[in-house]
This record gives sequence, structure tokens and C-alpha cells, in this order.
Amino acid sequence: MANEERTGGCLCGAVRFKARLTGTNFGVCHCAMCRKWTGSALLGVTVPVDNVAWTGEDHIARRQTSTWAERAWCRDCGSGLFFRITRPGPLCGTLELPIGILDDADGLTLTNEIYIDEKPDSYAFAGEERNILTRAECHARFPVLAGADGP
Repeated sequence: MANEERTGGCLCGAVRFKARLTGTNFGVCHCAMCRKWTGSALLGVTVPVDNVAWTGEDHIARRQTSTWAERAWCRDCGSGLFFRITRPGPLCGTLELPIGILDDADGLTLTNEIYIDEKPDSYAFAGEERNILTRAECHARFPVLAGADGP
């Protein structure tokens, strides 16, 4: 449902948020950077930055992890909080909120897997009703990624 509000936060509770979702789809990124950041793949729901209200912002640490994006986490417990596109363009300012930090992730649907050619063979997601893109296909569809360092 569009405009559905979800809440969430980090492991220790120092950072909390309310997010107004624009849909119920989420995606998976298998790039090396996301796997290093999460310890697996990033399962994230895309939310416009203006749709998220944070509490405990002084506990949020940020790092520009490529020329086009930053990642953020809780300074206290280390929970990953978001991935944000910083390079100007149509995706600038959107956040990928890891679905694991939502208080309720029920009702979300996996619709996209990106960097599939970088996914280790040690895991796979069930089902086939989603877009699956390689690194090259991601770069073609999202020019902000093409030629950038990182994923």
C-alpha cells in the first residue's frame, strides 16, 4: 500500500524512525559492498528521504562509500540504517532501508535482485516473479552507477 507508515530502529533503540512507504516492494543487492556492509545481501525498501522522520539522529554515523552513495549506521550498536544515493539524478536522496530494521516487515514483496552476477552460490531466494539484473544491466538501467567506483 502506498503511503503506509512503518516504524523501525536499530538494535539498541538509540535510533528510531517512522517511514511513509510509497509501495510495498523491496529489492536485494548482491554487490560486494552491500555484502560487506550487511554480512549477506542488502534487502532494502526504497523510500524518499523526505518520507522518513528520525529520532536519535545524533547516534547516526555516515560514510560516503562510493562516489555516488553513502551508508549509515548506529554509532552505539552498529546496526545498518540506510543506504542513500548522493549523486545528482532521479534517484538522488532516496534511501534503501534494510527491511530487517523495520518493526514489521510483513506484507512486503521481493520484486528486484540486482548484481545477480556477484551473488555467491551459497544462497538463493525462492520464487521467480521479479526483475533480476547483472552488474552491466544495472549500469545500463541506472546511469548513476555506470563508471562509478564501488558497486
